[in-house]
Amino acid sequence: MEDRSHKVLLALVMLFLFAVIVLQYVCPGTECQLLRLRALSPAAAADPYRAEDETPARFVPRFNFSAGDLLRRVDFNIKGDDLIVFLHIQKTGGTTFGRHLVRNIQLEQPCECRAGQKKCTCHRPGKRETWLFSRFSTGWSCGLHADWTELTNCVPSVVDSKKEVRLRPSRNFYYITILRDPVSRYLSEWRHVQRGATWKASLHVCDGRSPTTEELPSCYTGDDWSGCSLQEFMDCPYNLANNRQVRMLSDLSLVGCYNLSVMPEEQRNKVLLDSAKENLKRMAFFGLTEFQRKTQYLFEKTFNMNFISPFTQYNSTRASSVEIDGQTQQRIEALNFLDMELYDYAKDLFLQRYQYMRQKEHQEARRKRQEQRKILRAKQAHLREQGENSSSTDYIGNVERWRR
Repeated sequence: MEDRSHKVLLALVMLFLFAVIVLQYVCPGTECQLLRLRALSPAAAADPYRAEDETPARFVPRFNFSAGDLLRRVDFNIKGDDLIVFLHIQKTGGTTFGRHLVRNIQLEQPCECRAGQKKCTCHRPGKRETWLFSRFSTGWSCGLHADWTELTNCVPSVVDSKKEVRLRPSRNFYYITILRDPVSRYLSEWRHVQRGATWKASLHVCDGRSPTTEELPSCYTGDDWSGCSLQEFMDCPYNLANNRQVRMLSDLSLVGCYNLSVMPEEQRNKVLLDSAKENLKRMAFFGLTEFQRKTQYLFEKTFNMNFISPFTQYNSTRASSVEIDGQTQQRIEALNFLDMELYDYAKDLFLQRYQYMRQKEHQEARRKRQEQRKILRAKQAHLREQGENSSSTDYIGNVERWRR
């Protein structure tokens, strides 16, 4: 009985080795190395970008985007003059993503981050000039949490402020940002304000000036709004948390900045939303907090830069610990109705881009495998031909010897 079990085990081992040899013969290329590793490690066989969130197994697009809208690959020249500009919207996970940019990217010359210092030095290879404009590289050079309107007007002048106009290089500015589910983001901002955050240092510059106190009143009278209840937070009509993502991604100069008397509210809302959608679509890259691994994948494909460690999907946050009833949920959604529409649009575009890029990747891998098979078949045919010629030569030589 024991001999029989040993024979069965030996047969299984031989069958496995035979399968590996066949796979090596049929598919010798580098792409198949991954297949072999997956065959040896079932736990690694799953797509690492697929099971991180609640994405439907079969995503059904709602919006029509062109191939140009979906394909995001920029020719970012880190050794040249190109600049990545990170638009950091409050409570979207931007701090985590910002740290990835300065500490977690494989670079010829990594950012220099010293213990105890918030900012890192991110110089181009061989130059004393930054390739990244962000909180953790250049600081809040255009103001605390500067928005689209501020950054697009401020960054070029800040970066080249010490150079004469005629000596300034022709740069490509690649804007990137992170968005988050509006309800979760709103609750997270409330909790942050409740702990004493104010962002009073934000400039809100638009058309060359900051808003007046009449244009942008404060929700509180003291030094901060610490301890405010969620009800108080929702009741303030001037609260910048409302529709923050739309406001920070739109061109505010189109609506008269913070002057609400320039146009009717309904028209203003439409202009802001349309502007935010267009700016988001034209950005080099944007990610979503709820899709960390997909965000990593799309950034890597867009900029041809790879992260050292994979992103982690954190489903437990301060916002997720806040329990609200259905009525409060509806109130927050109503206060952020523009952000809700923008996020639906962004999520659809994001997932379509992910699908499109993965399809392109699979098509390219398939094309390489086909080329490798053609090369292999050509080699085999050449070897067979050599073998036949050799046999024919040997036969003729033998015939000549027999005749003698």
